Amino acid sequence: MEWGGEYSLDSSNLDCLLNVLPGELEFQQILNDLDEKIKKNSSSIEQCLKDLQSEVNEICTNEILQSTTDCLQWLNNCNFSSLRPSSTHHGELMEFLRTLQSLLKNEQNQEEMILHFLLDLSSQCGVSFPCTPSGTSFELTSSLHAIEDDSAMDVKSLWDDVRLHLRRFLVNRLQSQEETNTNALQQQMEFKTQCIQQLLFLYPESEVLTRYQNMQNKLVSDLLQNCILSSCGETNFDKVVHGYQSSIPTLCTMIKEDLYILSGTIDPSASLKFINETYLDTITEEMTVLLERLCELQFKENALHIVKANKISKKQRGTVHAVASQENHKKGRNFCLTLYQLKCLSQLTKLFLLMEEKIEELSAEILLVPSFTEKNKSIQGVLKKASGELLIGETRANETSVLPEQLLQVEEPILLNFGWRNAFKDLSSSVAHCITIAVEDFSTKILQHEQKEECSAAGYAMTLVNNQQMRESCGAVQQEEQPKRIAKFCSDIMEELDTLLPLALACRDDSLQEIRANFVEACSKVATAVLARLEEKSKDVPSKAPLQDLYAALSTAIYVFQHFTMYSNLMRETIKKPLFLVPVQQYQEFINVLQFQVTNYCVRVCATSILQDAESHHWDDYKAFYEGERCSFSVQMWHYFCCALHHDLWTILPPKTAQEILTDVLEESLAILSSRYCQACPSYKRTPQIRIDIAAILMSTEDMLWSVCSSVQEFLNPHEDKDLKIYKIHSYCNSLLSVLAILTSPLKDLYETFVNNSKEHLPQDFSKAFSHPLHWLFCIPSSCSSLLKTPSAREMAAQGQLKLLLSQPYCNLNLLLETLLHHDCLLVKILLRSSRNEVLSHDEQCSLLEQINNKQPTLIETIFTILSYCTLSPKSLGLAFETYMEKEQLWNCLYNMTVSSCGESEPEVIRCLKLTLINSVKGIVKQIISLMHSWEATENYGTYQHKQIVPESLLKTVPKEWNYTPREMKRKESGKCFTRLAAQAVSIVISKLPTVIACLPPPIKYFFFLAERKMSRNFAELKKAGLLVWNLIVIICRIFEDGNSAELLTGATLDRWSKEKLSLVRVCLESIMGKQKSGPKQVTQKVIQSIEQQRPNWIESQLLKARKLSTDCASVTVEGATLAEGGIALGFTEQKINMMVLDICHKPGGSEYLRQIYHIIRLNEEYLNEQLSCENSSEDGVSSSQCLPLTLKGREEQPVFNPFQVYRPSCANVFNQSTITEWKWDWSNLLPSYLGLNLTTFRVLLAHRWEMKEGADLEDEEKVMVEHLKNVYLTQSTPTSEDKEE
Repeated sequence: MEWGGEYSLDSSNLDCLLNVLPGELEFQQILNDLDEKIKKNSSSIEQCLKDLQSEVNEICTNEILQSTTDCLQWLNNCNFSSLRPSSTHHGELMEFLRTLQSLLKNEQNQEEMILHFLLDLSSQCGVSFPCTPSGTSFELTSSLHAIEDDSAMDVKSLWDDVRLHLRRFLVNRLQSQEETNTNALQQQMEFKTQCIQQLLFLYPESEVLTRYQNMQNKLVSDLLQNCILSSCGETNFDKVVHGYQSSIPTLCTMIKEDLYILSGTIDPSASLKFINETYLDTITEEMTVLLERLCELQFKENALHIVKANKISKKQRGTVHAVASQENHKKGRNFCLTLYQLKCLSQLTKLFLLMEEKIEELSAEILLVPSFTEKNKSIQGVLKKASGELLIGETRANETSVLPEQLLQVEEPILLNFGWRNAFKDLSSSVAHCITIAVEDFSTKILQHEQKEECSAAGYAMTLVNNQQMRESCGAVQQEEQPKRIAKFCSDIMEELDTLLPLALACRDDSLQEIRANFVEACSKVATAVLARLEEKSKDVPSKAPLQDLYAALSTAIYVFQHFTMYSNLMRETIKKPLFLVPVQQYQEFINVLQFQVTNYCVRVCATSILQDAESHHWDDYKAFYEGERCSFSVQMWHYFCCALHHDLWTILPPKTAQEILTDVLEESLAILSSRYCQACPSYKRTPQIRIDIAAILMSTEDMLWSVCSSVQEFLNPHEDKDLKIYKIHSYCNSLLSVLAILTSPLKDLYETFVNNSKEHLPQDFSKAFSHPLHWLFCIPSSCSSLLKTPSAREMAAQGQLKLLLSQPYCNLNLLLETLLHHDCLLVKILLRSSRNEVLSHDEQCSLLEQINNKQPTLIETIFTILSYCTLSPKSLGLAFETYMEKEQLWNCLYNMTVSSCGESEPEVIRCLKLTLINSVKGIVKQIISLMHSWEATENYGTYQHKQIVPESLLKTVPKEWNYTPREMKRKESGKCFTRLAAQAVSIVISKLPTVIACLPPPIKYFFFLAERKMSRNFAELKKAGLLVWNLIVIICRIFEDGNSAELLTGATLDRWSKEKLSLVRVCLESIMGKQKSGPKQVTQKVIQSIEQQRPNWIESQLLKARKLSTDCASVTVEGATLAEGGIALGFTEQKINMMVLDICHKPGGSEYLRQIYHIIRLNEEYLNEQLSCENSSEDGVSSSQCLPLTLKGREEQPVFNPFQVYRPSCANVFNQSTITEWKWDWSNLLPSYLGLNLTTFRVLLAHRWEMKEGADLEDEEKVMVEHLKNVYLTQSTPTSEDKEE
């Protein structure tokens, strides 16, 4: 809404977009703000109608309007062709028009001044100049109010000559603007909009649009011909595609410009009609001609081959038959297209599909969202009034006889109509025929080539390629389901099919359906052939091919399945029935069978080969196994096999499938191991080997457990219903630990626990501890228990959280965010501390400067952005940066932010905060600038844009009846009226502040709440409004102070007058905040007083409301975030973490920022673990000299699995006999936890001890204990209640 005078002191639009889900306080503020805006607009409209009513009653004495309702009815029924004619004397008119004509012909560069002068006359004096069609003005001689035919002809002749000169000037400006094209897009569109509106002031809308359409039509034709036709010396498909690739972006930009221009000038239906006729129809015509030309060339080329073939067999068949065959080909227009030509046509189709989508987005965005044209509404209203007939009354009567007919022609709503598909109709039969042949041809060649390679290679393994290049086409597939490596032959085939896919996607018309049908049929045949090849590959394992081929076949099958599912979903937009139904079902069945085959094969290998170790498992041997220096061979080989399987699955299969298979193999192999060791009856010499084996198995399982668990809860608290396989893994490990405890513990400790102690004297939580799935993890010395806390805490230490994150087969965003928020953002604090670590070397400085110059987000900027997006964790941003801000002494920098472009010395945190606040007040700045432009247009307070003054000779010829007052005289009265403008501008800023704060992300509000407590107490001004409100107003003032910043922020062009008035608004705001160094000026006092007179204490109440919103939200955040020890991440369930990740990924750059942080964490795993261990040991102040890498570098492809690399850490940590023998088992704590063990299980394990065998060599004391144990547990005939206990 344009400026409305004294009665409108508020804004009409809610520009603050709700980027975050508001809380209750914020939501209430937004609703109140909307309600207030509606009331203000309602009162403003009411006042406008009252003013209009009084003006009509003064001018039209024959019609007295009693109410605003009568005013609306009068406007609706008013016939502007019946307005009273001009009473201007003919001589004065002639003199005025001759003066205009003389200035235009004899003086240079007077056109723009005269245009503005005529607009001033129209808007100020109500003079309406005729805008009849240029070809009919001399024929209009009859009129009810005509003075004399000859005199009317003279006036019309002069006026036509004047506006013809002005039209040439405007058309030249439009054309020169097209040629230069150096201005910014928005400024260029504003300029062209102004030219079109000025043409509408001179000529009818239909004629202006026709001429502009012809001009744009010529530009489109020239562009297409220059880019395409002229570059085709010998026209071919490749050059056509290249030409359209270069021209379509320009065409989309031109369409965007014209949509914006026309949306501020004509109605949406007429705009769409203009786009259809000017661009879409022209493109279709040019495309049709071009394809016809290509068809002719291709047809002649094919016909030439036919003639040559006929010449060879001319004697046998005769010339007549050849000519007849040629004619038949010509009639059918069927010719052969090569695969390369089909690819070119497909690429061309893809370009038009993208263009079609882009145009639809632009039309929906521009024509349905009128925010761009708001600042042109006031000028638009003046120009529309300027098409009346107050100057010469007889012209309008004839014009109105034409306009209704033109309007009645548009009865139905016009939609976008891009008929580019019609250009392909002549090609449809040839494409449909050739696409089947081409697909079958290239797929057969690729499969044959792959088979030849297999036959020629010794020890053949399937050739694999990374799936990186195909990620774009699989955008709909989640990362956890995307295969990492696939068979090369399948990748080649699917890549070719992807290239041809647009031909099938474009087939919406019935005439093109044959192409889609043939493509689907060909793809189904290819899918069947590839599936058959994969089945052959899977059958060759392990006799002819390595086990990796089985993983590759599974990954490739998943890839093909996802691809054809994507094809079906894309084509289902136009066809309701599912496509590729049979191939998709076949692949789904094959994937299920193959996944089971992989798991079953790996488990059978473990059961029948790896774990069959007669030498190691000779338990009754009286000799120690390798002198007690190592564990069993089978256990060690099982560990190596699991590591190799982990490597292959992680590098080939989709992450989710890889975790499922590894979990299944681990669970089933542990079941085998648990069963075997529960049946072992070792001799005295082999008993330590049982302990070593089980310890090695448990440590290897613990190492694998980090990889198979995808969340903290799944690791720490697996549920039997939800996480059955993980629960079973823990169950088998607890069974193995019970074997270790009962079978290998010292006899004395066992006796004292199970015979001497009675159950009532034992702690009651021992049985509970045994029943917990993680019991075995906390009983193994030197295990991961340091990375965990007690099972009841259900929490993981920071190092454990980091290890779980980096053990995943992909970047798990949920786990990453949980790790970043864990333990009060401890990991983030280390990253921030390390990013500013010591002085950078020269190379590192160059790398950092290059990163900044390329506008790549730095680590600090990335972390700040991610944490500011975490609306459900408001404290995280403040907690993460609190230490960093104190170390860098940055809190006081928040007191006086600047808006100019950041220099090298500006801290990144301050820059990020500043950009956040600038974006939040961008709507306010735009509205104030729009207000300035509206005021300047309606009240004529601005200077002439052309910097010229109307000559005195022209002013003297203006008819006295028009009562025209020059701008120079009105400018003297501007002081009083400007108070209203400044008051309205200040009112907009103050009224918007609460809503702006309500829409700020909660982490930003909490950060300023924390900063306010950290800052020095000598800032007295902050007590009035708070730090956040203070900074918002300071930033607005800085923008108003620097006109360049305002122009860059809004894209608007400000003249000197607007910059001066914005500066005065800044002074008023500074005076309100008490920031002025000197006393307030008189103008400033008047502005503030005018607001206070209308709304007493309103400014103070708005500031208090804004402060209350910021502090109350922060207080709620503090109260709601008081959690138990361990940090803010404890308060979040998996559901809340998932909600935050989804919210982050929908924000600009969110997912990329998360992946950048993950990449940096992975590159510095050892360094971060070292820092976390220092934090855990409470060594504050420990700083590393290593500088954290800040740049994203492409990592090398993972090397082939090397068992020696696995052997070294395993030998040191898992299978080191000396290390395991030195473990000090706490039997006094371990054994009591098995008092709740099932009695039957305990009896079996007890009977397997070497002491219980007949003839065991025991000392006297040992014999007594053994006999007592036998009497209590092994010779009882009646079962006790313990048999039923679990």
